[in-house]
Amino acid sequence: MTTTVPALDRSTSTAVVTAAAVGAAGVCLAFAGVQVALATGAPLGENVWGGTQDRVLPTGMRIVAAGSAVALTAMAGVVLRRAGLIGRSARWLGPATWTTAGFLAVNTIGNLASTSMIERFVFAPTTAVAAGLTAIVAHRTRCG
Repeated sequence: MTTTVPALDRSTSTAVVTAAAVGAAGVCLAFAGVQVALATGAPLGENVWGGTQDRVLPTGMRIVAAGSAVALTAMAGVVLRRAGLIGRSARWLGPATWTTAGFLAVNTIGNLASTSMIERFVFAPTTAVAAGLTAIVAHRTRCG
């Protein structure tokens, strides 16, 4: 006996990609906000970067946090653009979206290895979900 799985119609597929892109971009932008807060001196250092920092990050780590905010914002843009929600299509968006999914997956592993309870129990599952959502966008879209 053969079972056939019905294909999703285009509107359902588009809705799935849109929801996945908005969710993944939202997570990236939320984490970018955390990094901006850290870069500007928010006393959250012991909750991030492996749980090994003081409350207010030292200058070097604050610069890294600012760079992370920029990178996370760019990742959100890549995912939204790949889904067709902003900007125009381009061939480089495919590899960039898969790279974003991979980065978020690796980041999840780092969060799980952290001594910070926030990173292990809040950030790790959140980045895992964002990695999965980004992979959905990368897999279900074609650009260029």
